[in-house]
Amino acid sequence: MPSRPSPLNPTPRPSRRGNWWRTWWRRQTPHRQDRYAMLAPLVAVLLFFAAIGSSFMYLRLQEIEREQEAVKRDVEYTQQQIRLRLLERQEQLMRIGRDISNEEVDAQEFVSRAESLVAQYPEVQTVSWIDERRRVIAAYSAPSLPPAQARVTDQVLRPGGDTESTFSLARDLQQPIYAQPAGSEAVALLQLHIPLNDRGRFSGVLLAEYANEGLLRYGVPSEVQAKYAVSLLNGNGRVLAGNALPIRPVGSRFMPWSSQAEAYEVPVSPVGNGLVLRAQAYRTSQGVIGSGLFWLVGALSVLTAWMLIGNWRHTRRRLQAQQALVAETNFRRAMENSMLTGMRALDLQGRISYVNAAFCQMTGWNESELIGKTAPFVYWPEEDRDYLVARLEDELNGRSTPTGFQVRVKRRDGSIFDARLYVSPLIDAVGKQTGWMTSMTDITEPNRIREQLSASYERFTTVLEALDASVSVAPINSHELLFANKLYRLWFGVQTDGHEELVAQAGMPVNPDNDEALDDVDSFAGLPTDSLTNTEVESAEIYAPALGKWLEVRSRYLSWVDGRLVQMVIATDITPRRRAEEQYAAQTERAQSSSRLITMGEMASSVAHELNQPLAAITNYCNGIISRINGAGIAEADLIAALEKTARQAQRAGQIIQRIQSFVKRSEPNRSLSDVENMVFEAVELANIELRRRNVRLSHYVAARLPRLLVDPILIEQVLVNLLRNAAEAIDLAERPTAHRNIELRVLPKLEEDKPGIEFSVTDTGRGLAPEVKERLFEAFFTTKPEGMGIGLNLCRSIVESHMGRMQAENLYNGTEGTGCRFTFWIPLAKPALALSNPASSTVPQQAAHPAGTPVAQQAANPANSLKDFPKDSGVTA
Repeated sequence: MPSRPSPLNPTPRPSRRGNWWRTWWRRQTPHRQDRYAMLAPLVAVLLFFAAIGSSFMYLRLQEIEREQEAVKRDVEYTQQQIRLRLLERQEQLMRIGRDISNEEVDAQEFVSRAESLVAQYPEVQTVSWIDERRRVIAAYSAPSLPPAQARVTDQVLRPGGDTESTFSLARDLQQPIYAQPAGSEAVALLQLHIPLNDRGRFSGVLLAEYANEGLLRYGVPSEVQAKYAVSLLNGNGRVLAGNALPIRPVGSRFMPWSSQAEAYEVPVSPVGNGLVLRAQAYRTSQGVIGSGLFWLVGALSVLTAWMLIGNWRHTRRRLQAQQALVAETNFRRAMENSMLTGMRALDLQGRISYVNAAFCQMTGWNESELIGKTAPFVYWPEEDRDYLVARLEDELNGRSTPTGFQVRVKRRDGSIFDARLYVSPLIDAVGKQTGWMTSMTDITEPNRIREQLSASYERFTTVLEALDASVSVAPINSHELLFANKLYRLWFGVQTDGHEELVAQAGMPVNPDNDEALDDVDSFAGLPTDSLTNTEVESAEIYAPALGKWLEVRSRYLSWVDGRLVQMVIATDITPRRRAEEQYAAQTERAQSSSRLITMGEMASSVAHELNQPLAAITNYCNGIISRINGAGIAEADLIAALEKTARQAQRAGQIIQRIQSFVKRSEPNRSLSDVENMVFEAVELANIELRRRNVRLSHYVAARLPRLLVDPILIEQVLVNLLRNAAEAIDLAERPTAHRNIELRVLPKLEEDKPGIEFSVTDTGRGLAPEVKERLFEAFFTTKPEGMGIGLNLCRSIVESHMGRMQAENLYNGTEGTGCRFTFWIPLAKPALALSNPASSTVPQQAAHPAGTPVAQQAANPANSLKDFPKDSGVTA
């Protein structure tokens, strides 16, 4: 029974404050509740703004205080250094004064000691000995002091002069006095008057003049001068020495608390208030407004407020979308569970992330036992595991075929069934691939029926396929080919043209070609079918020009499996019988034809390698022009430049063909005095797209003022391009990181066997050449590339040797590890006069006319005019 309240156990009641809050909240409408709920984040944002502003103000004030403290500390330290320097000079001058008072120093000795003092301390410019009558007994000035600034005797002794008052003050007080003389010509001087006493009687003064600039230069520490603008001022605030920066305002109109560090002034002791030291810190802080952190925090705060407002506005819309998504998800889930096709999803690592009910039903394993599993899967048969692993790797690498593939699947009870899998990428809502989706269909029964049909068909076709005669079956008045054996397909393909041609040449009934004759009733309507099929076989001997054979053609009518009337034609090759008498002539002609084919084959190989570059370049430029025109992003100048380059490549192709013909005829190569830098530039331009496609960086250096070479420039460019392409492929195969994918091309003069020449070197960062590859590197038709022809390096060496050069390759090592390979070839310099007067002195072998296969994508020489829309992977590889 429920317990009743008692005085000892009263019923708990909510507090009055909490009850009032809940009652008030429930009385509000949902719309008003949403608005009130939004006030809390807004208030939080305002408080956040206030906290950020206060933090910035506090940090700025702390920074200003630290800067001012640093300025004050450094200025006081500098003042102490200047004070110590002045006191040291004062003490030295007082010692000289005592010696003068004791008559131990005469005028000549005074000048000597003054000269030593001025030479040792550059800030001291003048030292003078003046007696009580203001007469200069002796004086010495710094040699660097201009004559116009040297103080003459009459100025010192002149009544009312700029030193009279200081002289009198030193006489009266009997102690050293510092003063600054008045007058525009002496504003940079500081005077020190030291009184002289001869047995208690005033006997004159010892006057020393300091240069304020020198005092500032040699008295201020270098670390202080680096951080501050230091200056010396007089009592009126006038700058006597140094550089003074303009005084910045304490604050700004918008942010008064963002003041800058102020200058700090301190009197220079023992001079007093007449000489003030000021230091102003160079501005290193941009203030709060100029701080990137201020704007970043402000932008983030505004973004936060905007996001809160946007969240408030889209809350209901998001709720509606969520409800619709739940309904859609439930519908799709029900639809997936109702499918008879098994569905399986793999992530990018090959782990099962989803299976539907049909997949679980097919394999016998439930969803929890399959999700998260990796290969080998539990439904794989043991004997097919290697095959299935290979297929899974193809699937994860995107190499699966759209038509699917057939596998065997093991159920949980151990039984096996045949299934067909179709694989497609699993793309999420943002277009990013998250895995692979596989659909599985049970094809055990279709396979059994297909095997039976295949066996029946094989029994029917085995005999016909093995015949040495062509057999074809086609319906009457139709262009459909119902059957054709192997020999017919070999001769005529899979069309009815061969069947109709045989029938027409043999003089047998021909299927009509016009559509008007194709009526619902064929041309044999009304004739008994048995009579047609029982007629004798018609036979004729014809000559087939397309095959070059004499054929015996036999024809008869059959009733096909679907009841249609068809015509079967059997053609037997009787060419050996008809041409037995021409055997000898045919063999002779065949031998000649084979010889010509070999020669043309060699030419075709060369043309394929040579034309690979300009033709692919023409294709790239045309594709780039089309892409830019379609995108409406090409200017007329760029279009003309691209067309000119296309025409140049076409002209280059024509030159290549002419050169091939000349090599075949063993004619002289087209050699001329060629500029090395231009050849290197053309080669780099040809190889640039291939290098960029393989993410390889090329750095090339061509020595200045190289002489021109008497070579065929196209062939030398071909050698360079082939070497650059091979270097890029070597780096790609080595899988070097981006920082180590470098190719270096260097062209330098070099003496070879006391012969001047030019050496071209191409250095890559691959793994180098294996010993077995290095031995056969320049062997014809030897290659390590699946698509290569093995004639590239052989032809390169032939080209170099045809120019009387040398070519070699060497591996580069870092200890025992291979770090790359360097290919070098050297071309000697020829005397232009001798070479031009006797062009027949050098010949090019026929093999040199076959340059190596290279990538041919080429950009414009000027990057500003290049076609940026060219495809990156459009290079053609031989």
